[in-house]
Amino acid sequence: MNHTLYPIKFKPILKDKIWGGQKLKTLLNKDNDLPNVGESWEISDVEGDTSIVSNGSLKGYSLRDLLETYKADLVGHKNYKIFGNKFPLLIKFIDAREDLSIQLHPNDELASKRHNSFGKTEMWYVMQADEGSNLIVGFNQEMDAEKYLHHLENKTLTEILNFDKVKTGDTYFIEVGRVHAIGAGVMLAEIQQTSDITYRVYDWDRVDDEGNERELHNDLAIDAFDFNMPDNFRVDYAKTKNKSNLMVSCPYFTTSYLKVTKRLKKENNKDSFFIYMCVEGHAEIIVNGVTEFLKQGETALLPAGIKHFEIDAENATLLEVYV
Repeated sequence: MNHTLYPIKFKPILKDKIWGGQKLKTLLNKDNDLPNVGESWEISDVEGDTSIVSNGSLKGYSLRDLLETYKADLVGHKNYKIFGNKFPLLIKFIDAREDLSIQLHPNDELASKRHNSFGKTEMWYVMQADEGSNLIVGFNQEMDAEKYLHHLENKTLTEILNFDKVKTGDTYFIEVGRVHAIGAGVMLAEIQQTSDITYRVYDWDRVDDEGNERELHNDLAIDAFDFNMPDNFRVDYAKTKNKSNLMVSCPYFTTSYLKVTKRLKKENNKDSFFIYMCVEGHAEIIVNGVTEFLKQGETALLPAGIKHFEIDAENATLLEVYV
């Protein structure tokens, strides 16, 4: 498998969810017959859900195959040293027709001890939101474990949660230990550590077709909360055209907003792969004269070995991610 590296796209892994809808199909052209598509995993190295290449000469190979073959040429020397043949990020599009469960994620230490997994620091970029739709992030008052458990037991949790009305472009950084939920009517892009560990604390007393409630994880969750976090989850960022505008920078990923209205020359001097999520419009990524098209709802992985490339668009919005 010795191929010249190029912008790699993967076959979306679609997830049917009790709260999912049809926007991933109707707005992002994710063709499927699932009744409630909640998530499209664009790039995944989660066990049992490894992404498969959908374009070019590497078509049919898995992300794990690429890592084992190309190593630092795929992810960068620093990342390969830390993560080896594991890809560090999980990239998704999410459509919530109904509210997701109220949940939080454990940090690296807890996740490693309990689940042999990474923690799950993540960020959201709102792509579309129906009138009046919300995200739930954090609490609306000072909180401690005793007060939280009182509300949980009395089914009054929603009284202490912070509801934010959202619109396209709103961006949130969700650190481990922070309570959160995507509200009904929101479609977003999610960038996160490679982890599928979620502690569900309340699911709106919802039942499936057979009358069963989904499992809650309150015993595990109580140790995972950080009740002293500041309300710094809303991300302010510039939107200067044709340059990378920093949104979130943390130990796990760096994400920038890139509005492209002309042909840009790009250089990768980060010792990392780059990921481009097209959240609006369509663009072309050009490497050594070869063009890969990227339309809204598509994601491309640019291997670390590609040092010079171009992006061309008349009016596209991309999220640019590296580690």
